[in-house]
Amino acid sequence: MNKAISTNNAPSAIGPYSQAIEAGNTVYVSGQLPIDPATGEFAGSDIAAQTKQSLTNIKNILAAAGTDMSSVVKTTVLLNNIADFAAMNEVYATFFEAPFPARAAFEVAALPKGALVEIEAVAAK
Repeated sequence: MNKAISTNNAPSAIGPYSQAIEAGNTVYVSGQLPIDPATGEFAGSDIAAQTKQSLTNIKNILAAAGTDMSSVVKTTVLLNNIADFAAMNEVYATFFEAPFPARAAFEVAALPKGALVEIEAVAAK
């Protein structure tokens, strides 16, 4: 049975989806925009600040599910501009330790609300 995970420490869903779903021993975290849940606005205008906020949102959702970033097995990073990859990667590296999760990163035509990055994650529980 699927269980919705929700926390006030991450932005509310902006559509008909859950912040995360726990299914068995796996937590699927929906793509997180770099929205600061305290303000409802982007955490900053550069890729570093936005990456940090997206990953902080994931961290807070995982905490609500009873797990943490060390349990992440896969992420997907969507970038508005692939030229931001190196700067995103610097911040990303501060949230994970070896063994690092599997990852895919893509440049996309656009992200909701004009974000520079959106990140989703899958974690074991």
